[in-house]
Amino acid sequence: MTRASLAERQARLEQQRARLQREEAKVREAERKARTRRLIEAGGLVDKAGLGETEANVLYGALLEVAGRMGDPAQLSRWETAGGQAFDREARAKDAAREPLILTLAGAQPALVTTRLRGLGFRWSKVLQHWEGLAVYDEARIAADELGGTLRRVAPPAETDTTAPAAASPDAAE
Repeated sequence: MTRASLAERQARLEQQRARLQREEAKVREAERKARTRRLIEAGGLVDKAGLGETEANVLYGALLEVAGRMGDPAQLSRWETAGGQAFDREARAKDAAREPLILTLAGAQPALVTTRLRGLGFRWSKVLQHWEGLAVYDEARIAADELGGTLRRVAPPAETDTTAPAAASPDAAE
């Protein structure tokens, strides 16, 4: 067995140190991105609550008061319930205005168009070669008109009345 020279061992240690520094930098970058995401989400919630235009001192004072009440489990439960109900109401209101639609466009679309269509609630059907999804009709109509496409509503499945007797078919009378 040959022993590595001192220079070889130092080179190997330098490589290990560089690898560890790269890994450490990746961890720091991931932590920085996670923190940035949390801050953006918190800012979005402040805005969603209608406090986005509140003076900084007032908002900070209110948040300090909330932070002081974080130790009260009953208060946390009330806040959690209220927040969950608000999110549910918003989701139902958003979904209530949406309906199943199909948008047909000629040819491939640039990335900006596909991003816009996805934002409206559409997805591309490779099999049927059209855009389909749940979207607000008026918004989708505007996009279809601007892009020179055709938009059509998809009728929801007919509800069957299980209490009424089935109508006899014309063939059964013969």
